[in-house]
Amino acid sequence: MVAGGEKWGIYMFLGEYHHSIDDKGRLIIPAKFRSELGDKFIITRGIENCLFAYPEKRWEEIVHKLESLPFTKKDARNFTRFFLSGATVAEFDKQGRVNITSPLINYASIEKDCVIIGTGDRLEIWSEDAWNSFFDSASINMSDIAENLFNESVDL
Repeated sequence: MVAGGEKWGIYMFLGEYHHSIDDKGRLIIPAKFRSELGDKFIITRGIENCLFAYPEKRWEEIVHKLESLPFTKKDARNFTRFFLSGATVAEFDKQGRVNITSPLINYASIEKDCVIIGTGDRLEIWSEDAWNSFFDSASINMSDIAENLFNESVDL
């Protein structure tokens, strides 16, 4: 388990790592995340033009929730199309690299430098420029964001 085992639940991806994607679309995933992701895992389009990477068990839970959405709702159909159509099963090579498909690379505008962040139950893969832009924007408003999300009973 990453970051403390059972204390954290099934998955706990934490941290920020800077890597580069090569010309063949291969990206090294930090060693501390590899065992948590497992031999096979899922990479798909995330929200805010990044990629999400999920362990297979967590992915199955998400797909189950998506299947429970009413197909008669346009938003449910659109989100499911967006999220599932980009999904691909990924595996590590002997160097700990994963091959990311060109549609996913294009979606996330990844050219060379990437940032891989742990966000609890998943990894997010960002182009370095997009991550820096997001981070700069979000950090300016973080006290307002925290105030809106947490009430007085939540002590951070």
